[in-house]
Amino acid sequence: MTDPTADSTIDWDQFWREADDRVERSSTSSRLQAGDDDRDSATPSTHHVRGLLADFFTEKGVPNSFADVGCGPGVVSFHVAEQHPGTTVVGYDAAESILTENRRRASENDVENVRFEQAVLPEFTPDRQFDLVLCYGTLAYVAASETALQRLYEAVSPDGHLVVGYINRFGRAHYRRLVESPEEHPDPEFDPERFAERFRLVLDGESTLSYRQIHDAIGTWPRSFWEFTKKPPERWAWNHVPLVWIPK
Repeated sequence: MTDPTADSTIDWDQFWREADDRVERSSTSSRLQAGDDDRDSATPSTHHVRGLLADFFTEKGVPNSFADVGCGPGVVSFHVAEQHPGTTVVGYDAAESILTENRRRASENDVENVRFEQAVLPEFTPDRQFDLVLCYGTLAYVAASETALQRLYEAVSPDGHLVVGYINRFGRAHYRRLVESPEEHPDPEFDPERFAERFRLVLDGESTLSYRQIHDAIGTWPRSFWEFTKKPPERWAWNHVPLVWIPK
């Protein structure tokens, strides 16, 4: 079994266990509790990707098979599986703790077209190819992002698509400003040291990407979602953390 912490700044098993513990210990208050905040910040797809995928499916068709790489608590995996019961969905993550939680949820809710398996980027060698492979909010934690892109693209079936969200140079500059001027962050509880530790690879420029780097890694130019859907109102969603699709 590959070490889930390989090529990463975070022990994801510990991350999810501690997030759950903080949620259980927290009491109701006016601000978001630490455990909830950890889950939300590690699953930005909750607020962003599901609607954009719906637009993508309308434009390109609903895939018969869907891989969610770096699925975390399965926000997108469960959404796609429940909305499209004819689609086979596989969620992949490095942390066995969150995979166990997801499997229990799938069983308890009788979601039969989804399963969860362990995978640790940059390596990704599933036993099949998929019509659509999604990797969002994950490459920021992988130093060998271009190698990860190659493995993800290899897992896409002919005529399928790879959908990727990544942090670019604008996102890196924004993260650096947050660390250097924490007083400007809207959350008074913002911890710049913890943030810097978590996003070290981004701050060091090791996991940031560009259209050119994606092209050079897999030999195909990425394309913008904004070709067929409106930009979200949140500037970060399209300026700092672009979402692109790459045809196979």
